[in-house]
Amino acid sequence: MLNFCSLYSGSSGNCLFVESENTKLLIDSGVSLKKIENGLEALNVPSSSLDGILVTHEHSDHVQSLGNMSKKYNLPVFANSQTFDAMPKQTDKITTENIKKISIDEKFFINDIEVNAFSIPHDAANPCGFTLTCGNDKISIATDIGHITNDILKKLEGSSFILLESNYDTEVLKYSKYPFNLKKRIAGPTGHLSNEMAGKVINYLIHDNLKTAMLGHLSKESNFPELAYQTVVDEIMGAGTDINNIKLSVASRDKIGQLIHI
Repeated sequence: MLNFCSLYSGSSGNCLFVESENTKLLIDSGVSLKKIENGLEALNVPSSSLDGILVTHEHSDHVQSLGNMSKKYNLPVFANSQTFDAMPKQTDKITTENIKKISIDEKFFINDIEVNAFSIPHDAANPCGFTLTCGNDKISIATDIGHITNDILKKLEGSSFILLESNYDTEVLKYSKYPFNLKKRIAGPTGHLSNEMAGKVINYLIHDNLKTAMLGHLSKESNFPELAYQTVVDEIMGAGTDINNIKLSVASRDKIGQLIHI
């Protein structure tokens, strides 16, 4: 049994919650400590009951309050060596015993949850996504992906649920107020995933038993929730797949999501 909740998801801050019968985890801590506490309180989950924080990469929208969360609640932080090294302001606040260095593609357990970090193409030190498995349930977290590779698809296969990046719409990005260099970075091979590509990935995974998908990490400037949703639906239906085979939703930027039972 696994439950999932997107506390916050977007280009301005990210924090996700996953729990099993015996384990409660955060994935990233990219908003203020107070906002995370409030989000967990809305789920009736005491912050003190957490078993740790998984870190995808060191960008501030993923680690803003990481050090403070770990320090206040004595939480283990799971990240690879390069990521710890790339965020010294956060790492310095984490006690030695709570620094848990992990390796890409080496599975490990946090109580009853098996965790596997997989490499993603993004302009960070050593960014990763995560799959979390408990019993027959597998969920995947895949955001900040410049482009999709066959290896990433293999890691995502077998997921019952995925939170997948749907960061930007190509046309909206083109006409956004972002400077050219930022537009180039976002749409580049180590930037972010477009709505269209998110639809293609979800369509592929539907044929591998994916039941529920949530679009996340939407840009505030170059996307809209309704546009992301409709683009993904169009991609799935355009490929001839029955849209009724998937439960699709969009993670909110600043509102606590529903607890999803996987």
